Amino acid sequence: MTPNGTLPVAERATSFVAGRIDWVDYAKGICIVMVVMMHSVLGVEAAAGQTGFMHWLVMFAKPFRMPDFFLISGLFLAVVIDRDWRTYLDRKVVHFAYFYVLWVTIQFGFKAPSFAAGAGWAHVGFLYLESFIEPFGTLWFIYLLPIFFVVTKLTRSAPPLAIFAAAALLEMAHVATGWTVIDEFCARFVYFYAGYWLASYVFAVSDRARARPALALAGLALWALINGGLVIAGYSDWPLVSLALGFAGAGAIIVMGTLLARMRWLNFLRFCGEHSIVIYLAFFLPMAATRAVLLRSGLLDVGTISLIVTVAGVVGALAIWRLALALHANFLFDRPGAFWIAPKKVAPVLQAAE
Repeated sequence: MTPNGTLPVAERATSFVAGRIDWVDYAKGICIVMVVMMHSVLGVEAAAGQTGFMHWLVMFAKPFRMPDFFLISGLFLAVVIDRDWRTYLDRKVVHFAYFYVLWVTIQFGFKAPSFAAGAGWAHVGFLYLESFIEPFGTLWFIYLLPIFFVVTKLTRSAPPLAIFAAAALLEMAHVATGWTVIDEFCARFVYFYAGYWLASYVFAVSDRARARPALALAGLALWALINGGLVIAGYSDWPLVSLALGFAGAGAIIVMGTLLARMRWLNFLRFCGEHSIVIYLAFFLPMAATRAVLLRSGLLDVGTISLIVTVAGVVGALAIWRLALALHANFLFDRPGAFWIAPKKVAPVLQAAE
């Protein structure tokens, strides 16, 4: 037990191996819906040439949408980081590499004709090869996660405070090279590392929110006012402010997830969190199809179209997953044994964002 009476992350995680930690799934569900919302809203607005009411929700979530996702992704790393390199690489690198290669190929299959119409099929081939250096479209998250896992294990013996401080400085530097991997690594690694290093504090925040829901709600209201005010004022991208808002927003999502889990409300969000990788991989297709149909109809305003496209992206991705299972095309969402480089059967542990 830690001094405040909470379980260390490794002990706490292994105490839940028979199930899942409810608030984590709720938090992941909120995150993945916000990610789909961002791509849906910005895509609709770009195609329509105007903004709608959903634009403000996307802007409000911008400071914390990805920080929270990366923080949760590092939350259970302490349980597995000391595994042998073969097993670790299989679970944390090959796992994501498989889905990246598969789904970048699927996405190219849908987009190749339009690419070829503009620049020829040779250019399509170039773009496909380039996608293994410069992450393609919506898939950059699962491209970057293996890099975070490897860097964290390689720096296992370094002073955690030094790694955290360096990562925080990188975030505040707002690096903009034009290369997604470099820029997003600098902007996001601090949150992933914080999830790994400060996991026990994250669980403590959740425990306190569950024990004192009224105070937690008051804290959420205050956070929403501050976050929204800084976004509207245009200060949310300032160095240090962006870092503070990233962590504050991540904490807010954790508290929201905890309160929803406590009340057992909005179970759909929990389901989305349990299947966040499914939604992340497949939402692009129903999102793009629904956007094209609704924009051509001209019957709805941009805000309403954005909302419908967001819902279609989430629900459509889950429908594609269920259809794949029904057609025995499990390989789309479940890595086949041929692509494992370490035995499947090891002591089970909870995972996040996988």
